[in-house]
Amino acid sequence: MDEVHEKIKKLRKDRKWTLKELSERTELSNGFLSLIERGSSSLTITSLKKIADAFEVDVSYFFEKPVNNTRFYVKKSEQKKFRIEGSETSYIRVNGDFQNRGLEPLVVVLKPNQQKEYDYRHAGEEFYYVLKGLVRFEVNGEVFDVSEGETIHFPSQIPHDYENPLEEESILLCVLTQIIF
Repeated sequence: MDEVHEKIKKLRKDRKWTLKELSERTELSNGFLSLIERGSSSLTITSLKKIADAFEVDVSYFFEKPVNNTRFYVKKSEQKKFRIEGSETSYIRVNGDFQNRGLEPLVVVLKPNQQKEYDYRHAGEEFYYVLKGLVRFEVNGEVFDVSEGETIHFPSQIPHDYENPLEEESILLCVLTQIIF
């Protein structure tokens, strides 16, 4: 498998970007990016995320082998459940696997009375469809109570978060245009 630094350099060369152009898109210095491409410096996840966003690829691109086969259909038994450390929210991956995938579809499960965890901000868009319950979204300071069968859709760059004000579990279908998990 190629090293992370080799993949960064290849992406930059493929797009015919100079180090200066990549620097402007990432707000990382030319010198730092040069060290990264040569494999002479380590990289934080924050810096790698900036580079991934500039290239419009998922961070996992730098660690995974390219997908040579396609998988469009995902059986329920193959769906991957996960949780982010320190978060009460549960997620279920429901995406297919193929190169240049641009959508991140997830089922999001919120515990009863689950409170806001923190405001999120990142590149892309978010679409939510409430499958069960009610979810209180705060988007750019405005509060929306989104009930079962209703949707909310917004740019991910603005501050946003959600909570479950109910005494029962709430479930959402979430589709992100920037793959973040």
